[in-house]
Amino acid sequence: MIRKTLVVPAALIGLLAPVLAACGDDSGSDSEGDAIRVGTTDGLQVSKEAPAPLDPVAAYDINTWNVLQNTFQTLMRMPRTGTEPEPDAAQSCEFSDKESAQYRCTLRDGLKFSNGHDLTSEDVKFSFDRMLGIHYENGPYGLLTNIDKVETPGEKEVVFHLKSPDATFPSKLATAAAAIVDKDEYPAKGLYKGLKIVGSGPYALDVQTKDGQAVKSVYTRNKHYKGALKIQNDKVEVSYYKTGVAMEKALKGDRIDLMSRSLSPDQVTRLRVRAPKNIKFVEQGGQEIRYLGFNTNDPAVKNKAVRRAIAQVVDRDQLTREVYQRTAESLYSLVPRGMGGHSTAFYDVYNDPDPKKARDILRGAGITKPVKITLHYTTDHYGTATKQEFEALKKQLNDSGLFDAKAEGAPWSKYNPAAKRGDYAVYGMGWFPDFADPDNYSAPFFGKDNFMGAGAPYRNSTIDSLISRTRQQEQRERTTKDFEKVQEIMAADVPILPLWQGKQYVAARDNITGVEWALNASSTLQMWELRRGIGE
Repeated sequence: MIRKTLVVPAALIGLLAPVLAACGDDSGSDSEGDAIRVGTTDGLQVSKEAPAPLDPVAAYDINTWNVLQNTFQTLMRMPRTGTEPEPDAAQSCEFSDKESAQYRCTLRDGLKFSNGHDLTSEDVKFSFDRMLGIHYENGPYGLLTNIDKVETPGEKEVVFHLKSPDATFPSKLATAAAAIVDKDEYPAKGLYKGLKIVGSGPYALDVQTKDGQAVKSVYTRNKHYKGALKIQNDKVEVSYYKTGVAMEKALKGDRIDLMSRSLSPDQVTRLRVRAPKNIKFVEQGGQEIRYLGFNTNDPAVKNKAVRRAIAQVVDRDQLTREVYQRTAESLYSLVPRGMGGHSTAFYDVYNDPDPKKARDILRGAGITKPVKITLHYTTDHYGTATKQEFEALKKQLNDSGLFDAKAEGAPWSKYNPAAKRGDYAVYGMGWFPDFADPDNYSAPFFGKDNFMGAGAPYRNSTIDSLISRTRQQEQRERTTKDFEKVQEIMAADVPILPLWQGKQYVAARDNITGVEWALNASSTLQMWELRRGIGE
């Protein structure tokens, strides 16, 4: 039994509760044993920039983590409800000291990888040593850099020695950054290239490709899996679509059974009000956020006054109302609603959009001419509304008379590496939490090993101290004031500008059960929850 626990705020429990809408009336026609067919607009491909997209060392976006969480096993795993991690590959885990600096796990009996190899404590140690040793620039290693060393006293025993206390460590062990790989299959110092996986999770994976691009991914129940999950199906087939409209046509035409990422605001609005016959629509509170990132070393935005002026001009409500049709909510701190540490820090400082106040900010810094700036966005990762959003942002800035702004888009395969190299002064990003804690909306952005690399050079010693202090607090609700202080510093310096908070949506044929549990707090599609049953 885990001694150190994460306490879930009551508001967060309500946030994650699913709402079912517009269910069809007719029964489904497919048999219970057929594969569950899932559609997605998230592409999967091997490229020069991403030669190993499914290696846990390199994978760090919502699309690839969707794959990893269904195929790899971790010592801990997030439960169906709540935010307190539970053992999966581990039989038990606990802090073995009062300071939350030493964490000990005992593995389950008979663990095996999908290739039949035994999984032992040496594989666990290898996986963490490999992650930290490779130190892949764009990967999730930053979640684990507090590990000082990993010891294996026995074949089933693993002990983590931390550099400093960290009450969130059990939650980090439930992320794909802590995926356990086969030491005999994965290279210790290089990447596991291509679209193959050898894991011990609920499914084995076969990706069918054409020119390095996935055309279909087949998830087959892993006969070797031994863990906490109850798997409701034997096979899931994922098909890839270029647009949400094409994906919706496939759902209506009975070519897929379920779709989630990504639905456009138009689709959500329509399905929310009146879903087609035999289709049910599930709406859930979400913890996805969108924001503008600033490379504070770039001459265009190095002056804090420029970033503050942008914060004073941007109209979030226009974005959520006109672009996202109220499928998103304006956000005034990085920490989302429903979570401890959420505040309205940016509204408290800047209030409603006001070009006159923005002009005063710039003039106070000696800036009198329109500031030339380029807003960068990805064309194929966050949905079709992204372009419209950035055109709206460009117009807001230009209409103020204070900026000479333009917007440029690029495919994710090029955009993400460029942003992390620091090529962009201003760029749009989304964040899906690795785990549900305000720490995960702070440390990954501002810590020494932040996930944005050169694209986010901003550091603040006070924020570092606050994060360090919160990690010593086992009762997470007691960290609220410190995380609110982090948001106040952000609003003053504007290294990042939060824009909006999203929701989660799933549309499925009414003979698919478990849909209300299919998405967890991190927006990962939990395929094992899905089952073909009888239509409602």
